[in-house]
Amino acid sequence: MSGIVRFLTRRRGGKGWHWTDIVTWAWLIGGLLVMFGPAVWLVGSSFKSPAALAEFPPTILPYVTQKVTVEGYDKPLDLYEATLEDGSTAVLAEVRRIGVVSQMVDPKDPGEIVKVNIAKRTPVREMSFATDNYTEPFTHFDFVRYLWNSVFVTVTATLITLVVNSMAAFALSKYEFRGRTMAMLLILATLMVPLSVIMVPLYSIVSALGLFNNLWGVILPTVATPTGVFILRQYMLTIPDELVDAARMDKASEWQIYWRIILPLTAPALAVLAIFSVVWRWNDFLWPLIVLSRKELYTLQVGLSIYSGELNVQWHFILAMTVVTMIPVVLVFIFLQRFITTGIAGTGLK
Repeated sequence: MSGIVRFLTRRRGGKGWHWTDIVTWAWLIGGLLVMFGPAVWLVGSSFKSPAALAEFPPTILPYVTQKVTVEGYDKPLDLYEATLEDGSTAVLAEVRRIGVVSQMVDPKDPGEIVKVNIAKRTPVREMSFATDNYTEPFTHFDFVRYLWNSVFVTVTATLITLVVNSMAAFALSKYEFRGRTMAMLLILATLMVPLSVIMVPLYSIVSALGLFNNLWGVILPTVATPTGVFILRQYMLTIPDELVDAARMDKASEWQIYWRIILPLTAPALAVLAIFSVVWRWNDFLWPLIVLSRKELYTLQVGLSIYSGELNVQWHFILAMTVVTMIPVVLVFIFLQRFITTGIAGTGLK
């Protein structure tokens, strides 16, 4: 208690701590725990063995029970710190467990069996990283193929999305034509239509075009997004029309105006849309699951489902490969994050 009092009353810049400082720090620490706590737990659990994942209460870091080789036993035995009947403690190796009674031996003198209640023993633990969780999926489950499929789908779909949506946004922001507002309203109205409503007709179209069991069947139906058109249109409205008029007076074609003037000035908004597109395509599960039935065409998210059997779920592989799937998205965000504030703020200007 005295330590808490000293913390609350100590001087800071000639002034004492105010209660608002405590509230601010509490909100800051709570926010950091909410944001990074699940990610830290995911990374730590991805290095755990199946037995460690089944332990309760769970731990953040991967711990395992130490094992020791005992003379007379074929397999290494688990080490425990046991409380004996006389109240003393000793480090013993467990031979077998029968009900609530553990039969244990001294590793140095294994001749005598000591019976200990399981409530009076504590495992001797050490930190151990199960790196096989990362290496085995790539060597036995063809996860490199799934990774390449996801990279191809994500990169190709993002590039096409940026081109298609920017062309539509350019027309809706810089051209005056009858029905422009209505066209924009119709595009925004599609935001209220969930995928489940259009899934059957979309599947019929993909099948009729011969894109079933084809990665292009995953890419093409999702390249035109109303969110992307809206973000880019709102940002292009902030670009002065005088620039476009001056370019036309200099005999620039409409394609040159779009490619050499509009797109470079729209780079912050394009970066925002690129981040959104990468996250959407990389994490998409339902549509690739519907279109792709050949195992060699699976993306990463669909490939993760192979670890979920009818009677057994290999959580250690799922957690490790989930960490792998997070890495590209995090890298894209790190490289493009400086455009996010500028791009989103610019979409609200007139």
